[in-house]
This record gives sequence, structure tokens and C-alpha cells, in this order.
Amino acid sequence: MKVEARYYEKKDGHVACSICPHYCKIMPGKLGICRGRKHEEGKLWAINYGETTSIALDPIEKKPLYHFYPGSRILSISCNSCNMRCPFCQNWEISQGEVKTQFISPDILVKIYKEHPSMGVAYTYTEPLMWFEYLLEAGESIHKEGGKNVLVTNGLINEKPLMDLVPLIDAMNIDLKTMNPDIYKKTLGGDLDTVKRTIEIAHKHCHIEITNLIVTGLNDRKKDITELIDYVFLLDKNIPLHFSRYYPNYKYDKPPTPPKKLEYAFEKAKEKMSYVYLGNVAADDGAHTYCPKCKNLLIERMYFRAMIMGMKGNKCAQCGEEINIVT
Repeated sequence: MKVEARYYEKKDGHVACSICPHYCKIMPGKLGICRGRKHEEGKLWAINYGETTSIALDPIEKKPLYHFYPGSRILSISCNSCNMRCPFCQNWEISQGEVKTQFISPDILVKIYKEHPSMGVAYTYTEPLMWFEYLLEAGESIHKEGGKNVLVTNGLINEKPLMDLVPLIDAMNIDLKTMNPDIYKKTLGGDLDTVKRTIEIAHKHCHIEITNLIVTGLNDRKKDITELIDYVFLLDKNIPLHFSRYYPNYKYDKPPTPPKKLEYAFEKAKEKMSYVYLGNVAADDGAHTYCPKCKNLLIERMYFRAMIMGMKGNKCAQCGEEINIVT
């Protein structure tokens, strides 16, 4: 199924897409960079509408979202599209090339959601923002059933379509890959300013958490890590910040992130941020949530399992400190 795309203009001989900062000029019969939008019959079509590569019931911690209904499960689905070209992509098989998909309409998604009890739907694994038209309809349908909508995203979307979307979104985990605009543009095929704007807008409308994949030789200098921490801290020290370990994949064969790099980022961030986590690596304290005031253990996590043990509502049971968490 295809539906007419939103956010494009007809030009002489082509259409101009404005969903993201690539502003693709798409000739007849051709696709945009995301491969989800195609110019046919003088119109731009969302040919990826409802076309799903994967569907699973995941722990919310796998997104990772550690402060959004901890310990719950969420129905997770993905499209076959992405508007960035990260050479180390961990899900490149379903994000960077064509794969077999299954059509799941919003109505069918609601049916699956109701048959598999969870707290909502996560649009994840690839780049859900390039499923824009589907997100609007599916997101509204899930909200009507009382479910939550979660995005795991690179944040590369223009402001106007983002503002259409945020009323339907309850939580986002946004990848902030580096604070170096040249790396974003030349290596990743993205735009740092756009991602920062998405983070700042989303922070005003829904729960957000930020993930930084520390990639060997790309964004792993102390300067890189400090700049990223400082940016998030100035926005809000209570935003949960996740540092994740890179492993060789896709077009990148550099060695995995040294654990000492992750330990440095973890300790450095804890000097300023209230909630810091490590992913893709074994770490004694890297997955647990502690009260930023009295250091009481609030949530203990192991292998994506979470046990709430030191909280009353959204406050620390020991000192009463209010915790940035949705339960």
C-alpha cells in the first residue's frame, strides 16, 4: 500500500521533499535518500507506509528507556527506511537495503497490540521518522486504545513535521552521535543542528533519554565526550544519558570501544548529570538507577530486567527526592 506523502512541493520535472534537512529533489520514478518516498505520477508517495521489517515484544529497557515505565514490555516494530548512512550501523541489514516486509495497517497494529499486552508501541530498530505518515495514523490509533507511543530515533526531521508528530509521542530515545557537525555531515549523512533542535523540542513535549554510541576513532576523544556531556547538562541535568559500546559492523572494522573509554564517559558524566548509564558492556553500576541526592538504589537492572526497590511513586523512598521518571 502507498499513501501520498506529506511535506513536499511539485517543481518543474521533480518533487521537492521537505520532511528532513536533505530536501531531496526527486525525479520521476526515483526514491528519496530514505528509500521510503517515491516520485510517481507527479506526486510523492510514502511507499513504506505500514511496510514492516520486524515486530517483537521487548522490555522497555532495550530501547533503551530506563525512566519510562521501568520493568514494562512494549510492542516494537520497524520500517525499511533510514535518512542517515552511519557506516557502523548496528541494524544495517534492515535500515540500509531492501528487505522483505509485511504490511501492517494501523488497525492490524492495534489488534496485535491488544492481543499482546504491553504499555504501548515503540517505533524502533531503523528510522521511524521516515515512517512519518504511518506514525501519525498508527500513533493516533494506539493513543485511542490507551497505549503509549515511543520513538527510538536519530532525530533528523524538520521542525514543522516534528511539531505535527510530538502531540502523539510519549517518549523518545534520541541518538546524539557526536557534537562535531563535520562528522555528522560527511561521515553520517546527517545534520547536528537539526538533531539538537529535535532534542530541545522533544524535551518540552515528552519524556526523552539520549544515547551516545562511542565509536572507536570517531567520537571517542575526551574532548568529544566532554562536549556532549556539557550540551546535555545545559539542557537539563536530569535527562537520562546512555553511553553505549560500539562493535564492528557494516562498513566499520575498527576494534570495539575500549571499556576504559566507556568508564571515562560514565564517571565524567556523573560529575554533572543525575542519571548516567552504560550499554552493550558489563558494568557493576552502569545499569542501575540511584537517587542523585542520597545515592539510594532505586532500580536494579540485569539483562533488561528491572526491579523497582527504593521508590515511592516517583520519589526516592529514603530522602523524598523527586526522580525524573514516568511510572
